[in-house]
Amino acid sequence: MKSRLPRGIQDTYLVTAILVVLLAVYWWLQPKAFGVWPIAGLMAAIAPLALAAAGEAVVVINRGFDLSLAGVISIVNVIAVTLPFDGISGALLLLVVSMAVGAAVGYINGVLVTYLKLQSLAATLAVMIILGGIAFSILEAPGGSVNDWVVDNLTGNIFMFPQALLVLLLVWCGWVRLRRSAFGINLYAIGADERAAQLSGINVRRTRIYAYIVAGVFYSFAGIMLSAQTGTGSPIAGDPLLLMSFAAVVLGGVSLFGGTGSIFSAMVGAAILVVLIKVLFVIGISSFYTAIVQGVVIIVVVAVNSMMGRRKKEE
Repeated sequence: MKSRLPRGIQDTYLVTAILVVLLAVYWWLQPKAFGVWPIAGLMAAIAPLALAAAGEAVVVINRGFDLSLAGVISIVNVIAVTLPFDGISGALLLLVVSMAVGAAVGYINGVLVTYLKLQSLAATLAVMIILGGIAFSILEAPGGSVNDWVVDNLTGNIFMFPQALLVLLLVWCGWVRLRRSAFGINLYAIGADERAAQLSGINVRRTRIYAYIVAGVFYSFAGIMLSAQTGTGSPIAGDPLLLMSFAAVVLGGVSLFGGTGSIFSAMVGAAILVVLIKVLFVIGISSFYTAIVQGVVIIVVVAVNSMMGRRKKEE
């Protein structure tokens, strides 16, 4: 009997189980952290990394890498604190401007990779450096404040439901629709075998450019959520999310060779990393060892996923 669960969820049994266990441990150690408002705070902490990882996963599935996410998030963050955005109209304007920035950067990345034939790592690294310089020119030092409406309505609750979680669900639902479209099918086909996809009539260049654009829009969402969480700006706001997003993608079981994985699993991987940090903090483990524990967890999960994958192939 075939499972009725979406394929993206089927592929995340292990990481989802790990997240559930971590949440159970966190609840046992810190019961007060599971009140209505603390949960909203937890989701607000998870959202920026989850959205950044989701964007990175889109590019990785298409057999590419994108380092520009740090620059996009930083640009969105400094825009959020330097332009005169007030109230809900200002929030909507911030959303439009941020998405435009993310999409433009994604388009540039796609052109550099597809038409100029630059390696994705080199091209997106150069774009990240340029964006970092622009961010510093807009905001020379950390400071400023984010629109109160953005902070209040993206980090709190709506009818006792975390608004940050609602944002993640909306983004994921949007991706599910894209995944079932011709773009989504082509995206995975190119990641699995670019030559075969090209021979079958798929426009590889266009699909790859679209992948970078979608990723850029996801990064812009991550920048908005990070701005809402911190309430302030920094020209290097996105830097800490760069390596963490790759870790979340790998932890979620997205193959770095392309063609397999899901956005959902990358988001779960991000949630694991954030909750793990909180569990280690409650236990009293020094922050110096947090990265070591995270690395060990990633290695173990990837190893187990690989073994499970080999067993399925043998069967």
